Amino acid sequence: MSNHQLRIAVAGILHETNTFAPGITDLSHFRDQWTVGLEAFTARYAGTRTSMGGVIAAAESHGVDLIPGLYAAATPSGMVEAAAGDALIDELVDSIDSRAEGLVIIMHGAMVAEQYPDYEGECLKRLRAKLGPEFPIAMTLDLHGNISQDMVRHADLIVGYDTYPHVDMYERAVEAVNLLIRKIRGDIRPVRALAHTGMLVVPQGMLTDKGSMKQLMELAFSMERIPGVLNVTVAGGFPYSDVPDAGMSFVVTTDGDSDLANRCASELAQMAIDHKESFNVSYLTPREAVAEALAQPEGPVIIAEGSDNVGGGAPADATHVFAELVNSPQKALIVIRDQEAVEAARQVGIGGAFEGWVGGKSDTLHGKPVRVKGKVRLLFDGHYRHVGPYMTGQRAEMGLTAVVECGQLTLILTEKRVAPWDVGHVRSVGLWPADYHIIVAKSALAWQTAFGLFAKHVINVDSPGCCNANLAHFDYHRVLRPVYPLDETPTPVPRFETYE
Repeated sequence: MSNHQLRIAVAGILHETNTFAPGITDLSHFRDQWTVGLEAFTARYAGTRTSMGGVIAAAESHGVDLIPGLYAAATPSGMVEAAAGDALIDELVDSIDSRAEGLVIIMHGAMVAEQYPDYEGECLKRLRAKLGPEFPIAMTLDLHGNISQDMVRHADLIVGYDTYPHVDMYERAVEAVNLLIRKIRGDIRPVRALAHTGMLVVPQGMLTDKGSMKQLMELAFSMERIPGVLNVTVAGGFPYSDVPDAGMSFVVTTDGDSDLANRCASELAQMAIDHKESFNVSYLTPREAVAEALAQPEGPVIIAEGSDNVGGGAPADATHVFAELVNSPQKALIVIRDQEAVEAARQVGIGGAFEGWVGGKSDTLHGKPVRVKGKVRLLFDGHYRHVGPYMTGQRAEMGLTAVVECGQLTLILTEKRVAPWDVGHVRSVGLWPADYHIIVAKSALAWQTAFGLFAKHVINVDSPGCCNANLAHFDYHRVLRPVYPLDETPTPVPRFETYE
């Protein structure tokens, strides 16, 4: 079969669900990235360093016909409501063209709907029911995916990101397409081994260029050089999804060799378990963090407020650190999502005097509103494109945005939640990171793709929030127990499964 004759479908639903986050995620949250059909798909994603951009480029390089179905994505947030969960699956399955000879499905791995704790697994089961047991399917996943048995059972190939912050999603999508084509041609017979560690790891412990996570990645890369190993996926997991499969896991895919897949997965899981305590990170209280930042001789100092991590589903309006910066003696910058405050700024206009309560309006966990006075410096429609290494070229939207100067503190007020994944969210409103001594990043680690080149010092802060690094604060009901670090177990026990 020649390359130009191949027809490959691509589709996906992408959401990282924080089941502890306030609010519910409905269908409207997916509309900003709702794409159907080749023309719309190409116009939005061709040339971008995204998963979709990688699929488009790989298909073009192989001369295959790409047949896009539905792709819909939403910013990480709370539980996906049941109606939205069903509507998305129905639309996804219906959108797959029956003429396709294989499918690349782009998903996160930690999506949860009210009725589907394993949303990706449910999608794959529905796709299998339509496409049949022999139809080749490759799936790309985020490094923070909670990988289930159904996901590994129903996807012939699983290819997860190798980096956090995630800067290789383009490359992993290309890899998935390449493997899928080999599967379609009958050149490989993928078998998968899944090993779960029984460990919950917070995002701050998953930086892939240092520490134990780097060691795991280096071992995975060495395994991928073994003849017969097709892919090794290291999934740190997402501890803020209270589901049975939450936690760190590994998927090893080999060409017909289940024993090799098992040995590799077992070795990776055992290494992670042996180093379980090394994934913990030290933190300061908000007051201590601000004092430490002000004491630094040179900035910018990044205060990483991981408990209000937008990329983990948090509301982006936590005020625990913000309250400590209102009278900052040095220049400080923070982004707060507050629709009411943005509207107040719009009403007074550029140059007008702003006075009002900001933040702390999503719930009580993330703090109380803070009273500020300042001057509106700029109003902006909130549209920009990523210019840094994370999803380069991707469109982003903050909604109506206001920049308010409050003495030494600069507030960027947004209608929508915006994760600090790209410096464009600051540059687009005429600000520059190097001009500030303190930058508060509502992020665990992904802020590095926006501010990493500028940071002179980094402080992790421990404050109340739905992405708190102290997992003892959360009331888990669904995760399989015992699990580290919630339970006093001598050593986590890995769980293994093999699929052909």
